[in-house]
Amino acid sequence: MRYLLLIYTDENSTEQATPDDVARISRAHSETIEDAVRRGVLVGLDKLKPTVTATTVRMDTSGALITDGPFAETKEQLAGYYMIDCADLDQAIEWAKRIPTGCQPGEGCIEIRPIQEIRKPSGLGK
Repeated sequence: MRYLLLIYTDENSTEQATPDDVARISRAHSETIEDAVRRGVLVGLDKLKPTVTATTVRMDTSGALITDGPFAETKEQLAGYYMIDCADLDQAIEWAKRIPTGCQPGEGCIEIRPIQEIRKPSGLGK
């Protein structure tokens, strides 16, 4: 089953990270990614640009309202994701524990969401 591991973190705290912290987190991500590829569970991953680059589309009776920035003010912002293919939730949890960003108290969290399979238009992959 495929799972999306959503990485939430406080953008302000990541901007204040020391070069050593950035290097440590980058190394830990690289090690996790390499291991996930080696074990054949990694489907995809990406880091998201900061929320100041976001555009939100809200629909109402008069049409679309387009605004800059995220939909809601939150303490933690979606920073990126890993998509993995695991046997079960327990295995997904073990992978989530390895993601270094947002894993410390007060720094964010990793949200695990199972992917509900839908019929895809012809020509699209998995």
